[in-house]
Formats: sequence, C-alpha cells, structure tokens
Amino acid sequence: MSKYGLLCIVFLAFGLSGCDTIKVTAKQVVDELPQAHFVDAGPPLKPHYVQATGYAPISLQPGATRQQKVVVAMRASKLRAYQELVGVVHGQYVFGTTTVQDMVIQNDSFKTAVAGIVRGARVIKSYPIQDDTYATTLEVDMNQLQQAWVSSQ
Repeated sequence: MSKYGLLCIVFLAFGLSGCDTIKVTAKQVVDELPQAHFVDAGPPLKPHYVQATGYAPISLQPGATRQQKVVVAMRASKLRAYQELVGVVHGQYVFGTTTVQDMVIQNDSFKTAVAGIVRGARVIKSYPIQDDTYATTLEVDMNQLQQAWVSSQ
C-alpha cells in the first residue's frame, strides 16, 4: 500500500471515529508525508485561489479570561478553516441512511468526513464577528497543489 493510501486511511479512520483516542502521533503523520519535489512544468500558470472560512464561538472556549478565550477561538477557527479547505480540495465522504416503515420515514441520518493534506495554505484574514464569534479565512493556489501532487508521484 502506498504512503498516500495509508495516510488517507489514517485520516479517514480519525474522521469517522468521533472522540476516540488518537493512536498516531503527529510525528508519525509528518514522517508519512510525501516529500514534494517540484519539477519544471513550463511557464507558471495563472493562480487559481480557493478560499475557506472557519468560525468558532468565543464564549464556549476554555480559558480563565476573555483574552484567553479569544486566543483559543482564533486557533479553533483556523483549524475549522483548514477542515473546510480540505473538503473543498479533496471532497467529502458522505454516508447516509434512511429508514422507512409503512411508507413513513422513521429515521434519516448522515455522517460526513474529510481527509487530506493541504500544503501552502495561507491566512488571508483572522477577525472577530460581532461580540462572540471569531473567523479565519485561508486560501491556497490549486495550481501549486496540483504541481506538488504531480511531482511527488
């Protein structure tokens, strides 16, 4: 199995496992990342930027003071933006079930998961919204992602 396959399985298992304990350390994940070797692909392409925004409530964050909660909300919004960006770049896995009894829907549910690696994303803006929400917007050039993907194959 390739490194990509193993990595995707690890991230998919993490995304579908809910609140289970992570058994893979961050160092192990980083060690499994492929090395990007850029090759000369001719003239540079016009950038094709994709953006994603993540939001986090400030008052629900842990912390003794409002300032501590804001800092944690900033980080949470950035991580949520990365999750959104991975969904845009790699797509989302959606699993749904519907139970029908006597032609009446009894139960309708679905779960989603995202897994992937995004390199080269940058923070465009990190800002408060009203009094209790923090937002972070990230962007990545899809052409750079594609070039890194092709060159690492």
